[in-house]
Amino acid sequence: MHRVAPLVCLGLVAHVQADDVVEMITDRPSITASSTTVPQGGLQAEGGTQASNSAGQWTLDAPELLLRYGLLSKTELRLLVPNYFLTLPAGGSNPHGFSDLGFAVEQELGPIGDFELAVIPSISLPTGARAVSSGGYDPGLQLPWSRALSADWEAAGQVAVYWPTQNGSRNSTKELTVMLDRQLRAGWDIFFEYAADVPQHGGSRQILHLGTTYLLSPRHQLDLHVGFGLTPAAPTSFVGVGYSYLCLGQ
Repeated sequence: MHRVAPLVCLGLVAHVQADDVVEMITDRPSITASSTTVPQGGLQAEGGTQASNSAGQWTLDAPELLLRYGLLSKTELRLLVPNYFLTLPAGGSNPHGFSDLGFAVEQELGPIGDFELAVIPSISLPTGARAVSSGGYDPGLQLPWSRALSADWEAAGQVAVYWPTQNGSRNSTKELTVMLDRQLRAGWDIFFEYAADVPQHGGSRQILHLGTTYLLSPRHQLDLHVGFGLTPAAPTSFVGVGYSYLCLGQ
């Protein structure tokens, strides 16, 4: 894998000087999106798998693949690859299949004072399986932010609104997240996050989320995370693992 990836990388990304100082920052595994973009000409792949428990029924999903390409110094293109969902036990009437394809653009607006700020407009297309797809063209808008509190602590979060299609009509959903990140040592972080989705129709989904990220090297990251639902509409619990790779060429 490590020998093949750089060869693919050379064909996909622009040249980045070897002496450039690059800090790998991922969206994974938090719900809060990163408020900074990948380096211009770089390609970052973030993926993983998750198991979710909703009142005793488990759902598995993978590969949770997000591709991020640095188009300009503060602008990135984002491709959300369809995710496969499998509700256990498999078969019968339990939903399964691929989700919808998604596109987004992230534009950094900061720094503004001590805050990093970005805007991410997005849209998903109804390409997924009937049991999983919304069946509509669903827009969304995220405003992630972050602020360093000290050398080891950072606060972050986002406000967002989504317009998913449900039962043939829009169900406008507002989202708020707040997160604290603590660096234990260079390349190893833990985070604590609260997230709430409040749809126009239906109960709110509120969760408590915590996890860790570890850099195997400056361009390879592993992550582990768990979450617990705080409201009846939220999943009872979930657990996931992931891997991210930053490709800058040679």
